[in-house]
Amino acid sequence: MSNETIKVPNEIESHPAWIRLKSQLRWYSDNSRKCKAWYTRLRVFQTILAVLIPVVSHLPEIGKWTASIFGSLIAILEAVQQINQYSTLWVRYRSTVENLKHHKFLLLSSAGPYRDLPPKKQLVELSENVEEIVSTEHAKWIKETHKSIEKKKGKDEG
Repeated sequence: MSNETIKVPNEIESHPAWIRLKSQLRWYSDNSRKCKAWYTRLRVFQTILAVLIPVVSHLPEIGKWTASIFGSLIAILEAVQQINQYSTLWVRYRSTVENLKHHKFLLLSSAGPYRDLPPKKQLVELSENVEEIVSTEHAKWIKETHKSIEKKKGKDEG
């Protein structure tokens, strides 16, 4: 069943908690897709370069230089991937999307934490759950950013 076939009641659709949920679903989904695309592009390009190194190394005169340049490009592309963490973010954002979708469908089914609650309380519960998911994601990002900065400081000082 696609999202388009589910009719969301007007009182839910216009509520700030629902609007926030849709906004966060869109943001995390879009960014997961972008990270996946960048990760895939970088990996494909690295693989092509790696496969070409033995081939170009046999070319007279320019072979060594070309192979060296390709090897350097592979290292640069790997550094870009490590700095931007495309693989990690792709998986993490995708996980966040699935968690948000889980709450969306539980709410629309009046199941899980939304069971036996009046509509207004369901939306309060949704709001709290969405904010918990998003704030947890932000906390992970802050922790990893600080960890990365500390790691860089340690290398610069050592």
